[in-house]
Amino acid sequence: MNDASGGRPTAELIRDWLVDHVASLLKCPPESVGVDDSFDRLGLDSATAVGVTLDLEDWLERPVEPAVFHDHNTIRRLADHLAAGVAGSEPRAGEPR
Repeated sequence: MNDASGGRPTAELIRDWLVDHVASLLKCPPESVGVDDSFDRLGLDSATAVGVTLDLEDWLERPVEPAVFHDHNTIRRLADHLAAGVAGSEPRAGEPR
């Protein structure tokens, strides 16, 4: 994932990606995916969260622990957490920062 600045993606960029991805999974319009709705309320179970985690890792090009979906249980909270670059969301070994 390369954002326009060449650095870490913003929370807004991550939110937009998550909204589009979740909408695709749920086969609904992105407008119906609330960034402040819990993942449970949106209809994402733990198995789906693991799949989203893997897709998110590929997009961000860094590891994402599946537990973050539980710890940061809305799109807004998760995006803010990932944009901050906290532990468990750093670039993969051997990849540029």
